[in-house]
Amino acid sequence: SPHNTTSLNRALAENGSRVAWDKSHHCRLLAGLVPDQVQMCRRNLEVMHSIVQAASETKSICQKTFAGMRWNCSSIQRAPSFGPDLLKGTRESAFVHALSAAAIAHSIAQACASGSLPLCSCSSVPSEVPGLDFRWGGCGDNLHYGLQLGAAFADSPLKSNKLGLQALRAMFLLSSQRSGSQELPLNSHFHPLQVLSESLDTKCKCHGVSGSCSVKTCWKALLSLGDIASELKSKYLAALRVSHRLVGHRKQLKPADVDIRVVRETDLVYLINSPDYCTPNVHMGSVGTQDRQCNRTSAGSDGCNLLCCGRGYNAYMEEVVERCHCKYRWCCYVVCKRCRRLVERYVCK
Repeated sequence: SPHNTTSLNRALAENGSRVAWDKSHHCRLLAGLVPDQVQMCRRNLEVMHSIVQAASETKSICQKTFAGMRWNCSSIQRAPSFGPDLLKGTRESAFVHALSAAAIAHSIAQACASGSLPLCSCSSVPSEVPGLDFRWGGCGDNLHYGLQLGAAFADSPLKSNKLGLQALRAMFLLSSQRSGSQELPLNSHFHPLQVLSESLDTKCKCHGVSGSCSVKTCWKALLSLGDIASELKSKYLAALRVSHRLVGHRKQLKPADVDIRVVRETDLVYLINSPDYCTPNVHMGSVGTQDRQCNRTSAGSDGCNLLCCGRGYNAYMEEVVERCHCKYRWCCYVVCKRCRRLVERYVCK
């Protein structure tokens, strides 16, 4: 479930960094792992450092990506005591799971390329024909290995019969899942790791006399996780609500509104509408936006008008200390003074 996925993020980020991950019993130190993940951990101890790193990055990047919005991913800090925003099938829970899965695969793929994992190395040479001005070489991120382990590890909680609602699991999984006698296939469903496959970029290094770049060696590398989170945020903003529909003798997840287009493979989907997050609502997982800092001059989501939901805002003065009057000294350092100034800040009423 999203609850288990996000609890795992927190447990890994806080406890995993203190574990050596060189003994199989270390896998029992994290209460957030489901049995399948414990077995995967025992079989793949060498990747646990990468997974721990991914958990930490998921938490920080989620909050950074939504910093200027009414829902700012703050609930990821309260693990394992989450609110309904991450316990139900909301678009927020869909985003957190998608980012978690992508972060794990991303971290493993780059660890392979860096040589820190013994069972994998650089990616294979790209199948596309190189251009006239470059050749394939270097060491590309091993996305194939990252996706293989990342998908298996991230989806394990969702496949557990003991965790979560059947519909919630179906919302996240690429293929149909069977629980008891009822099948809930999700047609044309977006999978979180699909974004990674679309984020491989060509990076090059120049060779030649005096930097002439007469020869270029290029390889495929993943975009930063922050860029991938931005792409997932775009899908979050355009996500489609789905519901159960009886098609023949089977229940399927279909667009909740009959006038909405067919769900595409590139769409992120959710089951339950989110609140507007303007005011506190414990039943929906909203903490409200009172006392949130806003930008008075912005017309975007971080602007005081939208973030404060029309309630207005209060202004206050804050003293900040910053470097100033910097001078270069021979050789070779910069000397700066410390200046104090007052800055006007704004917070939502």
